Amino acid sequence: MAKEITVALYGYKLVGTEWSTKIDLKCLKVFVAGLHQALVPLGITVTYLEELDKVLEVRGYGDLLNTVRIRSPRDHIGNLCLGHIIGQSANCDLHEDIRRGVSRVAFAPEMVEPEGSNKVVCHNCGCGC
Repeated sequence: MAKEITVALYGYKLVGTEWSTKIDLKCLKVFVAGLHQALVPLGITVTYLEELDKVLEVRGYGDLLNTVRIRSPRDHIGNLCLGHIIGQSANCDLHEDIRRGVSRVAFAPEMVEPEGSNKVVCHNCGCGC
C-alpha cells in the first residue's frame, strides 16, 4: 500500500502593507505534480488540493506557511500547517519549503511534532500547535 501525502492550500488575505506575495496556483500545482512523479517510484503518492474557501490572514511569510497544509493519514498527520512540520524557513522559498515538508513526512515522519504538542512554531492557523 502506497503512502499518501496531500498538500492542501488554504486561501489567504493579506493584512497590512509591510509585506506582500502572490501565489501562482497553476505553478504550485505543477510543482506538486513533480514531487509526485519523483516519489511515486518509492511508493509515495503526493496530491495537491485547493481549499481556498478556508481563508487565513497573512502578515508575513510565517503566516503564509500556515496556509499550506500537509496530510498523511498513514503517519497520523491529519492537517498540519507547513510551519509546524518544517519550523522556520531557511530561504522563504515556498517551493523549497513544500519540498522540505513533503520529504520530512515521506521519509522521517517521526521528526514531526505530534498534533496537540506544546511546541509553538506558528500562529493564527488553527492547527493547535
